Amino acid sequence: MPGVTHDEAALLADLMPWSVAPLRPGRGWPMGPDAATLRARWAAFLRADTEQRERLFSPSRSRTLHTAVAQLPGHEGGTLPLAAESGPCPDPVRVLHGPFDEQWLIPDHRLIDAARPELWRVAGEGQLFLVEQGYVTGATGPAVLACAVLPDGRSPAGRPGRIRPLFRRPGGLEPNAAPGLLAHLSATLGQDVGAGDLAAWSLAVAQASPAGCRVPLTSDAGVWARGTELGRRVLALQARGDGARPKLPGGRRPYVRAPLPARPAELSYDADEEALCVDEGRISPVPLEAWDFEVSGVRVLELWFERRMTAGEAGTLDAIRPAQWPQTWTSELLELITVLALLAELRPLQAELTADLGALITPEALRHARVLPAPDAARRPASVLDHHEEGPGGQFALI
Repeated sequence: MPGVTHDEAALLADLMPWSVAPLRPGRGWPMGPDAATLRARWAAFLRADTEQRERLFSPSRSRTLHTAVAQLPGHEGGTLPLAAESGPCPDPVRVLHGPFDEQWLIPDHRLIDAARPELWRVAGEGQLFLVEQGYVTGATGPAVLACAVLPDGRSPAGRPGRIRPLFRRPGGLEPNAAPGLLAHLSATLGQDVGAGDLAAWSLAVAQASPAGCRVPLTSDAGVWARGTELGRRVLALQARGDGARPKLPGGRRPYVRAPLPARPAELSYDADEEALCVDEGRISPVPLEAWDFEVSGVRVLELWFERRMTAGEAGTLDAIRPAQWPQTWTSELLELITVLALLAELRPLQAELTADLGALITPEALRHARVLPAPDAARRPASVLDHHEEGPGGQFALI
């Protein structure tokens, strides 16, 4: 963080005090890159007898074929034990599986060891999730990422961070900010500061540290305006919650120059041709900055490809996968390349911003203003249950 010491930069954990640990799936087969595969896995599970189901399910201490749990908030998964299940597959939902990798998940609480129901209760329209990335010494890449879909919070380096919803209640209500923080920033900067402004600023300037993600706060209204505008550009690329597809200018847009094979095995990069090579298939132009884009020390494109090519052990539900490379994956890959290229273009602007933030609002100043430390209640989820949730065996959940 050029020109800024750790003592001058607040922890995101203090600015947005309510956080949730990453999801703990317990088994891989309920999640995958395409929804059709998940339905096929569910069908294979139902066709199995009790003994086969036991093996296919992959039981854990938290979940077995006989576990009865409440529905996931907002979803109508079954609540009877899986040993007796005979119904259709719950409609898979989009989730973020680590950085920039939108996959699908069967939203059935019986399949997930630790699904974090408090996150599902506040997900939906108007919500945004900030996910801290694991700290890796010397690694480049963003310290925090934003998404509109529910994230699982996994880090590519195996060092999970925390998931911080922007709002504590559904529908974009009650900002997840230290009590008094937004009012203090508004008074200091001479302008209204909302939860979205805090998120945008954090995306523009956040830096990883051993203690967690740090967010220096400027007291300069002009710098703040530049930072939030830049952060909104970052957010538009990372979250893409409005369905808009990012585009590079004509002549720089990646296209499939040679068809991708039905069963690719290797991903590589041709720097001279600015081409992404999927076996004999080729996509170009792909800027080096997109190929080299890392999160927590891991190349995003390589990780994305690896997750689609890794086959499960024969005889397991994980082994059920598309017979050949789906066309939708090609479209998603082209969009991912575009997003990474555009984010890489913003990095010099982010470096310039963090090099001259002006006078800072330090954690000490926030303590003096009695904004910090945040009260314990702000670190716990709000009570948001305004509807019935079905509990085990069809009973209503009591929360």
